Amino acid sequence: MMRISTKGRYGLTVVVELGRHYGQGPLPLRKIAERYDLSEAYLEQLIPPLRNSGLVQSVRGAYGGYKLAKDPKHITAGDVIRLLEGPIQVVEGIEDGHVEQKKLWREMSEAIRKVLDTTTIDDLLEEEESEVEQGYMFYI
Repeated sequence: MMRISTKGRYGLTVVVELGRHYGQGPLPLRKIAERYDLSEAYLEQLIPPLRNSGLVQSVRGAYGGYKLAKDPKHITAGDVIRLLEGPIQVVEGIEDGHVEQKKLWREMSEAIRKVLDTTTIDDLLEEEESEVEQGYMFYI
């Protein structure tokens, strides 16, 4: 059964935070770790796949850090989750047996994929902005 681990959740947090600073220069991981009270060392482990995939770029130097390689409107939650967690599948081995359940599991997997693949980083930032305007604040 697919379960989003801290790897996927924190990786998405990093990408969303970089999306918040898109166009403003690089952001040190230390700042993201501090804002969300996360381990900087753990976040550093998430960067190589994000960088190798072309989603994130690193900038060296005193004012270095990380930035998104493309507009947050063009990165989906599915891009990040798939990269860090692997294929999106609700139940493993739906091809084996349980014929009467195959359609259910396939439709559930497809619904999850659709939500992840149609939700951009920009959408998540807009949702947060909307929640803040309504007086609610949720942290990932």
